[in-house]
Amino acid sequence: MIYGGAGPRSRAFFRAARGVLPGGVDSPVRSFAAVGGSPVFFREGRGAYLTDVDGHRYLDLVGSWGANLLGNAPPSVVAAVRRAAGSGLSFGAPSPLEHALAVEIRRAVPVLERLRFVSSGTEATMSAIRVARGATGRSGILKFAGGYHGHSDGLLARAGSGVGTQSLPGSAGVPAAVVRDTTVVPYNDLEAARAAFEAAPSEIAAVIVEPVAANMGLVLPAPGFLPGLERLCRDHGALMIADEVITGFRLRRGGAYAELGFRPDLVTLGKVIGGGVPIGAYGGRRELLETVAPLGPVYQAGTLAGNPLAMAAGRAVLAALTPARYARLERVSAELERELTKAAGELDVGPVTVQRAGSMLGIFFTRPPVTDFVSAQRSDRSRYAAFFHAALRGGVYLPPSPLETVFVSMATTAADLSAALPALRGALRAARPQRQGR
Repeated sequence: MIYGGAGPRSRAFFRAARGVLPGGVDSPVRSFAAVGGSPVFFREGRGAYLTDVDGHRYLDLVGSWGANLLGNAPPSVVAAVRRAAGSGLSFGAPSPLEHALAVEIRRAVPVLERLRFVSSGTEATMSAIRVARGATGRSGILKFAGGYHGHSDGLLARAGSGVGTQSLPGSAGVPAAVVRDTTVVPYNDLEAARAAFEAAPSEIAAVIVEPVAANMGLVLPAPGFLPGLERLCRDHGALMIADEVITGFRLRRGGAYAELGFRPDLVTLGKVIGGGVPIGAYGGRRELLETVAPLGPVYQAGTLAGNPLAMAAGRAVLAALTPARYARLERVSAELERELTKAAGELDVGPVTVQRAGSMLGIFFTRPPVTDFVSAQRSDRSRYAAFFHAALRGGVYLPPSPLETVFVSMATTAADLSAALPALRGALRAARPQRQGR
């Protein structure tokens, strides 16, 4: 029997880490603050599994928050990184690897007539917004409640992910003047977006949106929502930014926008295109990107941008993304959705809603539908915490937050899911609502 949970070595590492790292972690959601308990420290990942410092083995349904589409330590990617490392860890200068990966990405994402690499998704979205403002001469940004686009100041307004989990409206240290130009409306509410444009008809530089919202759990776009946003942008002279840091290459080879009926002006990428190595990219129409220095007045730079290890990893990942592998991933992910939904009904564990887009799933302990940040926040957090810890004890590693997304990797097989199903069913039983008098 696989057994998990924070063992003595994980707890000892956490105690030590809190003496030097804020909260003992380098990203808040890792702290287990949203689910309670002590975080698990990992020593190794192989394929669909992670092994912690106490020797416990887990089916990995987090996948480095979506970055590890091929699974943990895929041999082809590891080999590519090793070869690149042997030639130099960083140049701080141009290399052929940058051009090679850029060409591969542009083939799969045709709207990226020009693109630039950065070192994180936060940098990518921050830079795309700077380009939009520089190109339009406007300062306003329209975003959606629960949409998390990195931790740059202007976008930490009613964000999801860790911010949403902690019920924070933004962040200390962000001046009011910075977020004054950020307008926030509900996701999937096209009329609210239209009203925002009508209230400031010539002030909004861009709308930034996750094509599939994945930082308030997993929330699907309503039919017509994204094409409607595109029309609003065109009508009002604003640009549309598709934040595909999560969805890019995760749902298909390329951007999710292509199957969701809209064409953005700018796209941001990250996670999958680096295969677990830090990376980000932003790009779009040629005339927009040619406003960026050294060609234009919009300044953006990065010492480690185009890092050779990230470029090599990205090329190896893209080479492995075949139609057959995406088809297999879809089958496995659909099976996980079916089994969770079926088990929730059979076990009579109270309201559970499972939502899926490709290999991304949201698990909400509330009644459907979940369509925006408000309905996502109705999910019973105490029930999710019970579900999470029971699954962890059974050897299944889920996101340690009720407002995060489950990611299935291409390394996960039907047999892996079958082996994990008893633990997931037991976890659902553990998440039954507490009844008074019991």
